[in-house]
Amino acid sequence: MNAPHVPLSLLDLVPISEGMSTREGIEASMAGAQAADRLGYERYWFAEHHNTNSLASSATSLLIDRAASLTERIRVGSGGIMLPNHSPLAVIEQFGTLVQFHGDRIDLGLGRAPGTDQLTAQLLARTSAEPQAFIAAVEQMRDWSREEATSGGLPISADVARGTEVPMWILGSTANGARLAAQLGLPFSVASHFAPFQYLKALETYRENFDPRAEAAQIDAPHTMVGVNLVVAETDEEAQRQFTTLQQMFLGVVTGQRQKIQPPRPIDEVAAPHLVQQVDQTLSIRAVGSPATVVRQLEEIVATTKADELILTAYSFDPADRLKGLELLAEAWGLDASAPVAG
Repeated sequence: MNAPHVPLSLLDLVPISEGMSTREGIEASMAGAQAADRLGYERYWFAEHHNTNSLASSATSLLIDRAASLTERIRVGSGGIMLPNHSPLAVIEQFGTLVQFHGDRIDLGLGRAPGTDQLTAQLLARTSAEPQAFIAAVEQMRDWSREEATSGGLPISADVARGTEVPMWILGSTANGARLAAQLGLPFSVASHFAPFQYLKALETYRENFDPRAEAAQIDAPHTMVGVNLVVAETDEEAQRQFTTLQQMFLGVVTGQRQKIQPPRPIDEVAAPHLVQQVDQTLSIRAVGSPATVVRQLEEIVATTKADELILTAYSFDPADRLKGLELLAEAWGLDASAPVAG
């Protein structure tokens, strides 16, 4: 198959393995960002999650700042900031400040999900997740970040963000989310790595409805990024063994019995067949295997989705296994750290 080798990016939820401290989990993620920078990956994004002992991706803008400080070329951003948890003014001030620190290497990915449970979401809530409220908040942030900044008639400015034109993405998993991205005229990243059931329809909806004349638009044509679960090892067998770590993580989501990232073990020893089937359906958009196997699988995903980029999420009990996998894939995919990154 001769599908183009599109740029590869990475999504990090800052996982914490069993026996690892939160500090060590954050340090492992920073090492991942440095490796991605060195190896030629396009972007390194941090997600936002709350009220979980297995992930340390709560203060997303702080993680972005730290990773950008430790890297040189790679774009660093959010995948995403869950806008219902924040006020638009606070978000654009934070990301405007990040641009002031690090120049044009910062991405602001925005989502409507809370990234947590209902009670925690109530404690965090600042912006409605309703579509029109979300659109209004994004447009307001765009206005505050323009060179000729406006504030919708309010006597308020976000001067630290003025002129930064922070690049924005919309994250989603359904046709409804895709339609919002299209209506805003912004790039769209589909969360197929954990919500694969409507992802092709979402991509189609986005492309069909994209409006480059939208008030908030930053691009002239549709631009898509597709989420993929990733495990790369020297052999297919070793990759499948390591994949059981990710299966166990999502098993905790399915059963409500979450725990820190677990070492590889035969999945049929810890879960009934119907639960394994449910987990594997959720993780169906994946590339697991040796470098040659993973390249073939990623090429097939690009051919199917016509993605402009792929964003990969990789969990390993041992962070060294993740770093090794990133190195193997970078070589097999032909990544070039000297090539310019996208805007």
